[in-house]
Amino acid sequence: MSKLRIVIGMSGGVDSSVAALLLKQQGHDVIGLFMKNWEGDDTDEYCSARQDFLDAASVADILDIPLEVVNFSAEYQERVFNLFLAEYQAGRTPNPDVLCNSEIKFSAFLDHALALGADKIATGHYAQLHEIDGLFQLHKGEDGNKDQSYFLYRLNQQQLSHTIFPIGHLYKREVRAIAHEHGLPNSSKKDSTGICFIGERPFREFLNRYLPANPGEIRTLDERTVGEHQGLMYYTIGQRQGLGIGGTRDGSEQPWFVAKKDMQTNVLYVVQGHDHPTLLSSALTATDLSWISGAPPKKNWVYAAKIRYRQTDAPCAITQLDSNLCQVGFAASQWGVTPGQSVVLYESNVCLGGGIITSHNK
Repeated sequence: MSKLRIVIGMSGGVDSSVAALLLKQQGHDVIGLFMKNWEGDDTDEYCSARQDFLDAASVADILDIPLEVVNFSAEYQERVFNLFLAEYQAGRTPNPDVLCNSEIKFSAFLDHALALGADKIATGHYAQLHEIDGLFQLHKGEDGNKDQSYFLYRLNQQQLSHTIFPIGHLYKREVRAIAHEHGLPNSSKKDSTGICFIGERPFREFLNRYLPANPGEIRTLDERTVGEHQGLMYYTIGQRQGLGIGGTRDGSEQPWFVAKKDMQTNVLYVVQGHDHPTLLSSALTATDLSWISGAPPKKNWVYAAKIRYRQTDAPCAITQLDSNLCQVGFAASQWGVTPGQSVVLYESNVCLGGGIITSHNK
């Protein structure tokens, strides 16, 4: 690869740091960019943004590359957070990381980088790109435990044509070893988890700042009241913890799980037992579709799907497909299909795209 001007998103974590190191070693003109996407209450108690910036700056200093700080919080509020709140208010469970990638890291960030004269942008995602006959394919990361293609399924050909994933061919242990070998101060830094703008704070506490609580009844499927919920927005399909239901019913010692939410009556329905039939779905419907190649996959072909990150690939077929709707049928029923989450389709290691789950069938 000839020398390129590459702007890399540096989060302060080990992955983006090693990605920057590898690009510098390859002789590219590398510019680091630290994105500030949240201004709500970025105190040190819950938000690590200040420490993350210091870590990114330390690595940039070691690598002798410039580091720019850009504030995308207005774009994040408009394109990610407002939709996040709207989805929760509607009773669904969104995945803001998917939107953050398509709307911020590979849109606002990409536009800014191109304005700086960049040939490419780079990130520390565990994913791989292959160009075949002028078409960019998004492949899973080599490390199956860290593969992040699920979060990137909404990217298009224009975005991918300007993108490099420098560590997609590496395992996490190799990334940490490279960081340690080159004296990067974050070589042992813990990976960030959860929703970025919530951090370590209690989820209900955070959400209650923006959406009013609306308590209601918790019922079994036969309409017996067994408790009170704090607001349907706080619960997701398949949730076990935090239901606050004491005792058991019918002598069963099995735990309770959220089975469904009735937004009209403000009732949360629960069942007992992880393998309760209500928690299993043979098919789902998705909308807001996005296909990486620009063209939809074929109906009735056997693919694999993920309905959540880190899920084992589930064999499936597309049984219905148009520009606005996709129905996916599974070879084996799937547990805890959740409206608002993404279903992402694969053909072997190639990520085809996907959509937002709206409903599921037994």
